[in-house]
Amino acid sequence: MSRCTVDDWTSSAPDRKHEQVRWILESPYPPVPADLTARAASQGRRMLHRRLLLRRLLLVTATLAVVALVVLAVVTWPGDTPSGPPATPPPVSG
Repeated sequence: MSRCTVDDWTSSAPDRKHEQVRWILESPYPPVPADLTARAASQGRRMLHRRLLLRRLLLVTATLAVVALVVLAVVTWPGDTPSGPPATPPPVSG
């Protein structure tokens, strides 16, 4: 029993895309710059610092918003109003 390969499924006419893929797969790896790892690590550190800064900024903003809402609630809380009926009735007009 023979193994089925991709070549068995292709037509006899040459396929341009098939040839390009074969050429890419058979070609040697492209040269990699020597400082690629240092640049990638540096960029990764910058990204982490930006994320950390953004996270801290959002945390500070949320904390300030909560503090402002608590202060607003304390200032506008109706705690000094009498809870019973008024001592003197309002004047009747008319």
